[in-house]
Order: sequence, then structure tokens, then C-alpha cells
Amino acid sequence: MGNKETLRKNILDLVGEYAQKVFEQKDEFIPGETYVPVSGKMIGKNEIQYVVNAGLDGWFTAGRFAAQFENEFAKYMNQRYCLLTNSGSSANLLALAALTSPELKDRKLKQGDEVITVASGFPTTVNPIIQNGLLPVFLDVNLEDYSIDVEQLEAAWSPKVKAVMLAHTLGNPFNLEKVTQFVKKHNLWLIEDCCDAVGTTYNEQMVGTFGDLATVSFYPAHHITMGEGGAVLTNSSKLQKIVKSFRDWGRDCWCEPGNDNTCGKRFKWQLGELPYGYDHKYIYSHLGYNLKVTDMQAAIGLGQLEKLQDFINIRRDNHNYFMDKLNKYSNILFLPKTYENANPSWFGFLITLKDNAPFTRNQFVEFLEKNQVATRLLFGGNILKQPAYLNSNYKIISDLNNTNYIMNNSFWHGVYPGINHSMRAYVIDVIDEFMSLYSA
Repeated sequence: MGNKETLRKNILDLVGEYAQKVFEQKDEFIPGETYVPVSGKMIGKNEIQYVVNAGLDGWFTAGRFAAQFENEFAKYMNQRYCLLTNSGSSANLLALAALTSPELKDRKLKQGDEVITVASGFPTTVNPIIQNGLLPVFLDVNLEDYSIDVEQLEAAWSPKVKAVMLAHTLGNPFNLEKVTQFVKKHNLWLIEDCCDAVGTTYNEQMVGTFGDLATVSFYPAHHITMGEGGAVLTNSSKLQKIVKSFRDWGRDCWCEPGNDNTCGKRFKWQLGELPYGYDHKYIYSHLGYNLKVTDMQAAIGLGQLEKLQDFINIRRDNHNYFMDKLNKYSNILFLPKTYENANPSWFGFLITLKDNAPFTRNQFVEFLEKNQVATRLLFGGNILKQPAYLNSNYKIISDLNNTNYIMNNSFWHGVYPGINHSMRAYVIDVIDEFMSLYSA
């Protein structure tokens, strides 16, 4: 039968052979019949071998694969700490909740404090603000780069503003120079939602490293996947400890699962009104959650991490291709723009109709979808128009004109690595066909 190591190797070899047949053999692309998705997972032999290898350990919570991923991903993102969690949405919740910790003393966020953000984006960048009893302050965005209008920042300032929480829209970074100047001037916290922007740089510096905390998603649509998963990144040892506490039930103990007495005084603490010597593993310093990841999820992530830079390069190449081919329609379409000092790791190709376009967004989108080209709107459009937020408390700066315009006139299609040269050429053929219907 062989020893355990030999058996494991034989199992993984067979798994790799199976995965190559099932996951790495690509079907022929048939224009007009094969669907061109906006996103999707790109997995193969190594991811399946990693997850089976983790399963063979029989350790189903976070373990050695999670620790390895946290270490390697932190290095890639140029951060000291990476804390894995079960989704990008949970990462946003943990990052914001961490700023309410009593350990931050005078800088902790308390109920009624204000957090600057935008209404044009995904709900889970906004939800943690509301869920923690804080007041979101919504600013408008720019057309074409879809990021916060930094000219409105000072108008949004008040002594109650304590933080800024913003996403890099579809991988395109917001004006980090102006935003960081603003947060430093007013001594504010900055959370960068990088869920769509892994690998984006600004002034040759990785996004996520400009703020106090950054978040990432590993949902299948994103740059790399664990199936479900996310991470909080930080360079602060204090914030790392707080985020970990909120993630792990709110406990004060920082021992990894399966380990005891890392601090060397497990039965020598006296915290709160507990008796001296109460077991530190059962002392809770925050109103926390259980938002941990499994080792099998982390193992998939390690397989993906080996391909991340290739994925990013393909996304950039696809985006450049679409920019080149669609530039001829810039008289009726806003095409994506970015800052000269930015190098986005694109999540999608975002298009907005100009006022003079002879068709509606719905007509454009319906034609693409009818011809098997997938599209998406810019997430929630104007979040404040969504049913869940109609009775929420918030402040707005200006009239959110651009946000409303995007809600009615913008959509995006895919640039993810599964879109090959034949697919992207077909996308352009379909767009050209649609445009010909409205040409003079």
C-alpha cells in the first residue's frame, strides 16, 4: 500500500490528471452561440491539487494553508499583515468595525460619527457604516473615472467626520494623492476597498498601502478566487490585533486555532470585571463575529496566487484592446479614463452613454445580451435609490448628479482572463453591428 507520503503523492497525481481533463480543456468558441461572460473563475490542476491536499490534512478550519496564504499575499500587496476572512463583504465589515474598538481610545469611531463615502458602487462598502451606527456622508463621483469628486471633500468636512471609506471602482484607483492629503489634514482613518483592484498601482505604489486598512475579495468574479473568501490588510500591529479579535468571536486571546498559551500567561490575566486568572482563551474584548476562512479555501487561493500576475496582465491587455477598438465611438460614449500616474488592474470595461447618444443604455445592453455578450450595471447605481436604503439616515454633499447619470447610462462588460482573442474580437463585432443600426 505504501506509506502516507507516497499515498498522498499518488492521490494528488491522479487528481491533477483528472483536473487537467475537466478544468483545463477549453471548448471551442462559437460566435453568437458561446456566451462571453463578464467574469468567472480560472482554475486548473494546481488549485484542485491544493484543495485536495488540504482536505487530506483533515484540518478544516484555518491552518497551515491559511497561514501560508496570509504571509504570501501580504508580501504581494506590500503589507505587514493579511487577515483572511470568509468574504470581501466581511472584510469591509471587519475593517470598519475595528475602528470602533475602545483600544483606539480618542480615535475610536462612536455612534453618530460620520464616514465619507460615495453612493455609486457596491452596497457592502456602505453597509458597515450604517450597521455600526455611523452616518454615511455621500459625495458625488466623476464621469469617466467613476471615483470620488475630490473637490467636494472639504465641503463634506465637519468635526463629526472621522473616516473615509472608498472603493477603487472596477480596478481604477481614486485620487489617492488628494484623498490622503485630506485624511492627514483632518486626522481621519482611511479604508481602501480593493476588492476589484488587486494589483492596481498609483505612483508605482500598490493600492491598499495608502490607507490604514484595506480589503480584498476572493469571490469567483474577482482577480483570484477561493470560492468564497476575503482579506483585511494593514501595516499596523494594533489594527491587526483588533481586526483579528472582531473576526474571531471578539476574543482577547490571539492564539491560532489548535495553539494555547502563546502569551505565556494564559491564567494570569485580569480584564473587565472577571476574576484574576480567568482563562484568556475565553475573554472577550469586542462584540465580535466568527468570520474565519477554512484551510481548503486558503489552499485554493495559494494555487490562484501563482497565476495572479498573469491574470492581471491579461486583464490589462484586454482593457487596452477594447479602448483601442472603441475609441472611434468616443463622440457618443464616455470611455474609461484613469490618472496618468495610475496603472489599474482592471475588473471590467465601463461605458457611459453621452447625452447625444441616439440610443438608450437598455437598447445597447439588450442587444449585447441577445448576442451572447454579458453585461453588468455599475452595481447599485445610486445606492440611495435602492429599496434597502430608502429609510436610512445619511448626509449628501451636492445633488449627486453624476451618480444619477451613471445609474441611468452606464454599464460594463468583461475583461477577465477567460476572454480570449476570439471572444474579444466578437464583442467588438457585436458593438460595431449595434452602432451601425444608428449611424446616419
